[in-house]
Amino acid sequence: MQGFRNHSVLQLELTESRLLVIGPNGIGKSNLLEAVELLGSLRSHRCSQDRDLIQWDSPMALLRADVGDGDRLELELRRRGGRQARRNGKVLDRQLDLIGPLRCIGFSALDLDLVRGEPALRRQWLDRVVLQLEPVYADLISRYNRLLRQRSQLWRSHRLNTAERSGLLDAFDVQMALISTRIHRRRRRALQRLEPIAQHWQSHLSSGKELLQLHYQPGSRLDGEEAEEPWRLAIEEQLRNQREDEERLGNCRIGPHRDEINMVLGETPARRFGSAGQQRSLVLGLKLAELELVKELCGEPPLLLLDDVLAELDPIRQQLLLEAVGNDHQCLISATHLDGFHGGWRQEAQILGENELKEAMNVG
Repeated sequence: MQGFRNHSVLQLELTESRLLVIGPNGIGKSNLLEAVELLGSLRSHRCSQDRDLIQWDSPMALLRADVGDGDRLELELRRRGGRQARRNGKVLDRQLDLIGPLRCIGFSALDLDLVRGEPALRRQWLDRVVLQLEPVYADLISRYNRLLRQRSQLWRSHRLNTAERSGLLDAFDVQMALISTRIHRRRRRALQRLEPIAQHWQSHLSSGKELLQLHYQPGSRLDGEEAEEPWRLAIEEQLRNQREDEERLGNCRIGPHRDEINMVLGETPARRFGSAGQQRSLVLGLKLAELELVKELCGEPPLLLLDDVLAELDPIRQQLLLEAVGNDHQCLISATHLDGFHGGWRQEAQILGENELKEAMNVG
């Protein structure tokens, strides 16, 4: 790693399936895990702008990892000129082709806002799940967001007359309806696959007292059985019919950017009425379900990134999480101290303390 966040240079060899990065806040523990997440998924849950990831006095940042059976993955972030992805030294035409050899799932203290936070957090979480299962999904989301921005700019343009704007909106409706349909279908399918696994974990974490339900509430009206053509035509009509409201309110009222995932415990919406303990158990159960689903559908367990999350869980939930992870997953875990790790977890782990991390940062 070079020029990433506070790391001018960092070189690290993983010798065990578990890596514990231990030390005080501010030394770059989260940055190390973020770099792995970015290389594995092309996304960071902490930041949306590449320029904020590059060290302030550096023109670029370079992330590199040797994984699996000798695959070398590289991602170069540039202040100018965008990103460049390479696999085994070959420049990739599509960055998406970097995803696959290093599937990873992150769990940080920020995820604890998943239940009680804004709908955008739940959409982003579900998108990360879908992306692990179908890397091409990143392209759909990127195209949709670009169309949404362009549509908004179209309404603000004063250079177009009514007929010109209407013709362009017709073209936008066709494109957005198709992409919206494909996003809706993938999100709904992923949630349907995830729900029974999450129900199992919620029951386990509550000693059988709580039934979890996950309801997908699309931002478009989707009637009937799942089918691309009827849904596409219906969304296209909805986009056309909401134009008057869109012009008055200044934003598009139809589409995946309006999706919500309703989480219900028993008969009670978890966001409004769940206790802090119930909400944390729910998030923990969702993450464990995510791990299990990716392993089941992709054939091998993903890399698990736990970023200082144990400090936010009580001892019982800490132990449940560590037991559930077991020996099946390679784990990178950051923490301020070792107190939460007992027995085999501490004995069988590679431990990177503050001094060792500084040494890794001074390589070369």
